[in-house]
Amino acid sequence: MADRLVVDGDELAHFMKMLKASSTSLKGVRKALGDATVTGLGTDDLDSACEDFQEDWKYGTEQIGEQTEDLAEIIGQSKDSYREVDKALEEALRKGGHGKGVGRK
Repeated sequence: MADRLVVDGDELAHFMKMLKASSTSLKGVRKALGDATVTGLGTDDLDSACEDFQEDWKYGTEQIGEQTEDLAEIIGQSKDSYREVDKALEEALRKGGHGKGVGRK
């Protein structure tokens, strides 16, 4: 069973980095959107609809950004935990005489 469980710490680190970059990108989008004005696009109804959309978009991207940051943190913790467990398991197997190359043909 242990032969089937493989955790690639480098892939987890890469995924975490991509999530953090996504969060940074969303912050840039929120800033650009916050700096945009919606008045004078057309009718009062259109201006109001654009303003509502801008508020909803801002809230949604804030929520996505927060969740992305949280997920990146969780992945980082998981990556560290996997490494600790892997080291502890390797050490336990080594102490038990089942280390790399021992007893294998």
